[in-house]
Amino acid sequence: MRDVFIDLGAERLIAAEKDAFKIAVEVKSFIADSPLAALEQAVGQYVVYHDVMEATGTDRTLFLAVPEFASAGILSEPIGELLVARHRIPIMVFDPDREEVVSWKR
Repeated sequence: MRDVFIDLGAERLIAAEKDAFKIAVEVKSFIADSPLAALEQAVGQYVVYHDVMEATGTDRTLFLAVPEFASAGILSEPIGELLVARHRIPIMVFDPDREEVVSWKR
């Protein structure tokens, strides 16, 4: 198996616990030339990280953290809803200004 090196850039992968669950959170800024390009990148990275974590037997559930504007925007559009549902992506919505979690969608 090829080693996976994660270039986190402005985003980050966080290991944490929510209630009694162990989670990993991939934080995406959704700042790109277009909302669709940001969605493509976020879903693609989520799928790669999820599959690698599953193959290595991690006991963490991977969440995709998105800012409120992305949740209310591209993720609420049919294409966003389709991809989130199809890939069963748990979403953590955050307020980037207050740096607070707004909601969890599992």
